[in-house]
Amino acid sequence: MDEIQFHHSVPIQLRFNDFDVLGHVNNSVYFTFYDLGKTEYFERVLPGITSNRNVGVVIASIHVDFQLPVFPGEKVEVLTAVTEIGEKSFKLLQHLVDSETREVKCVCRTVMVGYNAATKTSYAIPAEWRNAISEFEKRTFSAE
Repeated sequence: MDEIQFHHSVPIQLRFNDFDVLGHVNNSVYFTFYDLGKTEYFERVLPGITSNRNVGVVIASIHVDFQLPVFPGEKVEVLTAVTEIGEKSFKLLQHLVDSETREVKCVCRTVMVGYNAATKTSYAIPAEWRNAISEFEKRTFSAE
């Protein structure tokens, strides 16, 4: 796979309660950072997707690799990119990085599925979404 270029970044404000007894960000908190990155990505690329109660996306799978701890005083940001789009799902890659050194602290891979809450069924990723993501990511995603 080619090196992924990230076109979306969200700075993260670290809070007192993000830290555990060991003095670094607790592993469960990373998911809130990644959720913020996803929400802001979708609002920028696919406005309204996260506020629509009937049709949107749900997380089918999420995998996180913790690489380096985050300590108080560090400045971090979440980078988000879509790496693949299938018929009914797409894959996100997110990195939590040190804003100054660009050191990767944590990597998150998520599979998102198009979901209709009214019918409780998955559905095909709309062409408009595929086109908007392709334009934002500056690459073409063909239906797989």
